[in-house]
Amino acid sequence: MRTVQVDAARLGRWLDGFVERHGTWQVEAGADTVALTGADGAQAWIEVPYGPLADPTVRGLIEHVRRPRCIGVLLVRRAGHAAGVFDGSTLVRSKVDSSYVQGTTKAGGWSQQRYARRRANQASAAFADAADVAVRVFDGQPIEVLVVGGDRAAVKSVLADPRLAHVAQLVGGPWLTVKDPKLKLLEAMPEQFLAVRIALDP
Repeated sequence: MRTVQVDAARLGRWLDGFVERHGTWQVEAGADTVALTGADGAQAWIEVPYGPLADPTVRGLIEHVRRPRCIGVLLVRRAGHAAGVFDGSTLVRSKVDSSYVQGTTKAGGWSQQRYARRRANQASAAFADAADVAVRVFDGQPIEVLVVGGDRAAVKSVLADPRLAHVAQLVGGPWLTVKDPKLKLLEAMPEQFLAVRIALDP
């Protein structure tokens, strides 16, 4: 069993290739997964992104993944954060900022505790700044799905802000892998959140 990721715009071509390699398929389509079985027994399970799938057919799946969506993106780490709104794959609104959070220390005793408290306070301030940024970027936007990434505890802390309750309930899609939330990286996020995930056997 292996998993591949296919760009939404290329899904139709990938499906044509599946037929060429494995013969005409049998289809079992549900709200969350479309399963294909080729004439040679090869199988593919296509995860429906941003489901459920209203039209449980291959054609319905292609139309579903290609439909432009207003997607919010929130990336948070201790050292920085980014919020953006995408119309399909185009970034139409964004804000990226960095924060200073002191690193860990090997000092012991009271010094270690003092550093830990200072670091915790800096992290809390950084996450509060990230929440402020997210509120400004997402305000008034017709977001259908909020995709998040970075540090899980940091994202959870930011989304706990009551001002973000309306978008926190929209969280979906893949967890985005990000080391440093910079604008260039934010602009490249559609490569992750618009990809269609397919499990293959063999």
